[in-house]
Amino acid sequence: MAEYVLKYADGRGQVHQQVAAATSEKELRDRYSSQGFLIYSIKPRAATGGLFTRKKKINVEKFLIFNQQFVTLIRAGLPILKGLDLLADRLTDPKLGPHIQAVRDEVRNGTLLSEAFRAQGVFPKIYVTSVMAGEKSGSLIEVLDRFIHYQKLSLAVRKKVMVSLMYPCVLVVLVIFLMVFLVTFVVPRFASLYDSFHAELPPMTHFLIIIGTAAQSSILAVIGVVVGAIVGFRIWSRRESSRTILDKLKLKTPGLGEIWLKYQVAQLSRILSTLLTGGIPLVQAMETAAESLNTPLLQRAVEAAGKSVREGQPLSKSLQASKFVPGLAIDMIEVGESTGALPQMLNSVAEFFEDDVNVRMQAMLSLIEPAIMLVMGTFVAFVLVALYLPIFSLADSIR
Repeated sequence: MAEYVLKYADGRGQVHQQVAAATSEKELRDRYSSQGFLIYSIKPRAATGGLFTRKKKINVEKFLIFNQQFVTLIRAGLPILKGLDLLADRLTDPKLGPHIQAVRDEVRNGTLLSEAFRAQGVFPKIYVTSVMAGEKSGSLIEVLDRFIHYQKLSLAVRKKVMVSLMYPCVLVVLVIFLMVFLVTFVVPRFASLYDSFHAELPPMTHFLIIIGTAAQSSILAVIGVVVGAIVGFRIWSRRESSRTILDKLKLKTPGLGEIWLKYQVAQLSRILSTLLTGGIPLVQAMETAAESLNTPLLQRAVEAAGKSVREGQPLSKSLQASKFVPGLAIDMIEVGESTGALPQMLNSVAEFFEDDVNVRMQAMLSLIEPAIMLVMGTFVAFVLVALYLPIFSLADSIR
């Protein structure tokens, strides 16, 4: 189904704009016209931006807070529409607020809550599917509670990984700035000094001065090339084929590839466990999990596994055929299928691999930090020796 940007007015004359999915523009226009809306415009979503247009994303943490408040209001006995009324007008987030208001308007006009969330095109697929399961089973509060629990765990793991990577990244940036400062500022000063003495320079000093002088004269061009390369890479990386190439590179990176794969398997297991516990059939859960992953390489693997499950194959055998899921996870899933406790076993798989990723990250970072310091120390030592070696030669000649 294609996505369209729809602009319409309701019966009270209020103008709304939202993203809606439909098979065609005519089908979307007929759907909203039959509900009494006045259609102003319908545009394909891809045509609303240029080369730098990115898909809108909501703030996950603020969306989590909204769901916590929403569940509290429903549990207190308020109708869904009244709960949305209370929250929609109080949200200050410019990204989330308009979408919640649009959901409120859709529900007021008779649309199912899950369909209203799906029509916005910005909410996680796992959330929309969970809400739909809650509506069908009459256990919306329990389903939202499980989603909140899943989101909290997912955010906690993501923050732990980001915090672990923060110090090495800051250290690398500082080392790069130090190297640039020494080469473009300090080295040319010494070059001017030695030119005034007409001193004969050692080969290593001569080489360093050539590099420093060239870097100082072309520093702006180098910065422009670096910025252009970063912008070009970001544009290139948004293509589906480019993301697949990047996934393959991540997978083949020594050490980091295994950590990345286990993190993705943990995410997949957590999503499947949440959906199955909420009453979603396995085949539909596989489809939702595939769409929820941010890696095209694994998305296609999970989609292929979902087709095998639809044809009657066990989940463990289907995932094993993808050759991406580690053998330990396959064995645990197979045990969960044979004992009838697949959701609980998938949850155990997620917890095990999340802990394993954390341990491996800490071990790798404990080696990366000394390596960075060693590289920085070696470079600084080389610069100091190369710059001060001619001074010793000059002192000897003076004596």
